[in-house]
Amino acid sequence: MSIVHNVPFQLRRLGLIMAPDPDDPFEAWGVLNPASARGHDGELYLFPREVAEGNYSRIGLARVRFHNGDPVAVTRLGIVLEPATDYERSERSIGGVEDARVTWVEPLQTWVMAYTAVSARGPRIALAVSDDLFEWNRLGLLDYADCLGTDFNHYGNKDGAFFPDVVLDRDGRPALALLHRPTYLVSHPDGTVTLEVPADVHEDRESIWIGYINLEDALQDISNLTRVYDNQLLAVPEQPWESLKIGGGTPPIRIPQGWLIFYHGVSGTYSMNPAVPKHVVYDAGAMVLDAERPAEILYRSPQPVLTPEENDEREGIVPNVVFPTAVDQRENGRLDVYYGMADSRIGVACTTVPDYLPEECP
Repeated sequence: MSIVHNVPFQLRRLGLIMAPDPDDPFEAWGVLNPASARGHDGELYLFPREVAEGNYSRIGLARVRFHNGDPVAVTRLGIVLEPATDYERSERSIGGVEDARVTWVEPLQTWVMAYTAVSARGPRIALAVSDDLFEWNRLGLLDYADCLGTDFNHYGNKDGAFFPDVVLDRDGRPALALLHRPTYLVSHPDGTVTLEVPADVHEDRESIWIGYINLEDALQDISNLTRVYDNQLLAVPEQPWESLKIGGGTPPIRIPQGWLIFYHGVSGTYSMNPAVPKHVVYDAGAMVLDAERPAEILYRSPQPVLTPEENDEREGIVPNVVFPTAVDQRENGRLDVYYGMADSRIGVACTTVPDYLPEECP
């Protein structure tokens, strides 16, 4: 791996942590893009996307095994979610539940899983909650209030991830918040898909958005966690390595400078015509958001902190992909980041939190 010196959050590979079981047909198309959480028992658990032939996805559960302080393998513990509801499957689609992100939301004293539910309507973000990481209760799809003259329930959406604590919304009110990525794609009853960018959104490439949830409403009834208001565009593609689109990755974690996320950026060539091959590269970057008002970006890595270089990252169901989705905060500022490798396997890399952020991007 080529290390770029003096770039905050540069990731150092620790190795492969999970690969498909060749004897399990439900993993024939890979294990990838896990969520993570530390349980009440102190153990680290992963929630990988497990994909069967035909792109049928379920969300599994695995416990991470360590050696000399480093994660080295997992013990599989079963499945926590599989397609069961109308928004996770349909007559025209076998559906799927994909790419979970899990956050302990402190004011609610519960774990919240945001995951992608796939049906004939396309991908949507759905929520489930748990008190123990083993049993999960569905809350349903996110329900967006009209914003910018647009009904965001109309669009596909992915990469949902909650902040773990209270922040301030645009009007300075205490609120819960999440990141998400509208696709601007609309699935129609005849099976066609069209690109329909909202008129007041002046960026047609997929980007990272932030939305808010009323804190008091969620405290009174956790089902209100699905009700999102005041969506706003947070970050758009800027650098050559993210020229096609960007999207969220790991859930925000608190560091001294603010909220840190590792996100993905995509470059290359891509067409909406499924008959046209796409040639893309998924890299990982880092972003730090203001601690109180997370719609303010304090730092953004000008170049990737991880790029596909190893064979396991360059060869797979989707070649040339590193896709960060989980982060484990260790002692002394160490961070372990778990990521999808070529949409086929799961790797882990580490970094440390710097003492300060550059005033200007290098």
